[in-house]
Amino acid sequence: MSHHTADAATLDLAFRQARTFNKFRPEAVSEATLRQVVELAQWGPTAMNGQPVRYVFVQSPEAKQRLAPALAAGNLDKTLAAPVTVIVAADSQFYEHLPSQFAAVPGARDMFAGNAAMAAGTASRDSHLQGAYFIIAARLLGLDCGPMAGFDAAKVNAEFFPDGRFQAQFLINLGYGDASGNYPRGPRLGFEQVAQVL
Repeated sequence: MSHHTADAATLDLAFRQARTFNKFRPEAVSEATLRQVVELAQWGPTAMNGQPVRYVFVQSPEAKQRLAPALAAGNLDKTLAAPVTVIVAADSQFYEHLPSQFAAVPGARDMFAGNAAMAAGTASRDSHLQGAYFIIAARLLGLDCGPMAGFDAAKVNAEFFPDGRFQAQFLINLGYGDASGNYPRGPRLGFEQVAQVL
């Protein structure tokens, strides 16, 4: 039996040559492209197919001004200049969709609905996973990403999610990258430093 693998160019695009971008060309990102990224990223695995991630694409100047007060000083200018900033959020009540999304286990919804700590932990972990899938999907579809944690989540939640159901996890600046804003590529830890085979 043969195993299919991606070619070297695809591996470079998704990982080896991909970078975190701080600067983007002024080209707009179409809604059709954003839809493609979301539709591709949704196939990544989550616990019980729960899919807690929610995205807000902050694109207009007015929306960027709503986001600006929550940004750390070092992230302000680059975020205002990026074509799109994605708020990656978690739906605290993601389990309401489990009867259709994970019909294989009929009691899945009630398991989370009756355990707030488990629901919150799952929502946070899986929305982070889905945000990472989003980054890879965006790269594969020709976009560049600048993920960030430098922001005040409470301010983002108050401004964009006032009912409290969604909770911001991290931000991603998105567009077509300008490599002149990149830092020098940092090394990665080797296999022996991060892994063991037992």
